[in-house]
Amino acid sequence: MRMRGRLRLIGAGATAALLGPVALWALWPDDPPQAPRHVPTDLRERDPEATPAAREVYALLAGLENDARRGRPNRTVIGQHVELQNERYNAAYGDYRGTKPPGYYYRKARDITGRLPAFVELDLGPGYGQPGWAVGEARSYSRAWPSCRHMWGYVEDAVDLAVGVWAGLPRAADGSYRPSGTHTDCASGTEVALPHNGGSPAGFVGFSFHQPYPGSAVKGFAQTLCRNSPAAQDPGWFGRVITEGTAEHRALLHDLGFLADHLGYLADRGVPVLLRPYHEMNTAPGHGFWWAGQDPAAYRKLWRLTYDYLVQRRGLHNLIFVWAPNSWEGTYGRVPWAYYPGDERVDIVGVDDYSGGPDRPFGGGNWTEVWYRGLERYAKPRIVAESFHVPLNAHQPQTLNRTPWVLWTVWGQALTYDNVSEPLHRNTVDDVKRTYGSDRVLTADDWRPPNENLLG
Repeated sequence: MRMRGRLRLIGAGATAALLGPVALWALWPDDPPQAPRHVPTDLRERDPEATPAAREVYALLAGLENDARRGRPNRTVIGQHVELQNERYNAAYGDYRGTKPPGYYYRKARDITGRLPAFVELDLGPGYGQPGWAVGEARSYSRAWPSCRHMWGYVEDAVDLAVGVWAGLPRAADGSYRPSGTHTDCASGTEVALPHNGGSPAGFVGFSFHQPYPGSAVKGFAQTLCRNSPAAQDPGWFGRVITEGTAEHRALLHDLGFLADHLGYLADRGVPVLLRPYHEMNTAPGHGFWWAGQDPAAYRKLWRLTYDYLVQRRGLHNLIFVWAPNSWEGTYGRVPWAYYPGDERVDIVGVDDYSGGPDRPFGGGNWTEVWYRGLERYAKPRIVAESFHVPLNAHQPQTLNRTPWVLWTVWGQALTYDNVSEPLHRNTVDDVKRTYGSDRVLTADDWRPPNENLLG
């Protein structure tokens, strides 16, 4: 198969024949529409000003999706989420007690398998329980935010690691910040070193944004939750957040300004970003994040306001927008279709799959298939945006034959075995090796320098 852009497939891999319709359609609220057979491959259909690099990454994912829909051999990009705020500041986080160097779980994949993931997702929120927004060392893109603040240096690490994945670490001086990947944290005086990846392009990147509720004085994960936000007590609060002219709406734009400033630096460096805002919106009312369980029309307006601010007002054309509901198993996660913001503001559809595990798949069917089939209605690449599990494991070694997702991202510390309290949410070393060594999976070893002439 011929690939465009930075990735070249090595080996054909196993055939990923699509399965026919299954009884899992029963989870649809209405009769399912005819699944489209083709996904558009040019990001300019959504954003006429999309950067060549963003077009390149999207074309890769769309091409893999089209191969899957046509029953052709395809492969899945393996991704790793990295929670830099927890790695740097939370001694109880991860597979040993003690704080970790930033990028620990990016490097951990290579420690186990000898290979790095081809996709890395980072987070510009939620902060780590500190007043904010703030930053570590002041930079051209962060002058609006208080600098050299305690426990805010991870934000610069996230941006630096994103550039490093796209352009390589260490690298020759190229006008970007910290091409060596090392520095002294200005607030604590500790030495910080990001993991080297050979000094060459090693994949592409994404950002989530666990945004504390607009107006929160403290920025931390606790402030992202609905139960700790004004939404828990004031049913009119969310409506004011999405209403121009209100104090709550101004607070929303303030938060989005923090996000846009950092994404803008990546745009200036030519780095495309899969942006995954306001995920898991379909959780039951009162649970999950402050944007979850709201009236679907209000949620769609929040997405539209955010999209318009980032793309139209701030001119960020390096973004690939990812819509990712929670797995809709009927209790914690509800059927998400009413929350879909529309094709004109979404590029990729995905799922955060925490419904069970490979040894106990939801509904007793093939693992992840209900979500894969459900998302088929959209003419978009389909991804697993978050999972505790690697896709190929002892319980489900044929996952990618049955459900050829184009991208599968493992959540943070869940990559390694002794890391979470729930024993069933664990990957063994053999599971990780099986995934990274499969000819169905694309790792950083499959990544090649860009050819800027391919897109015209």
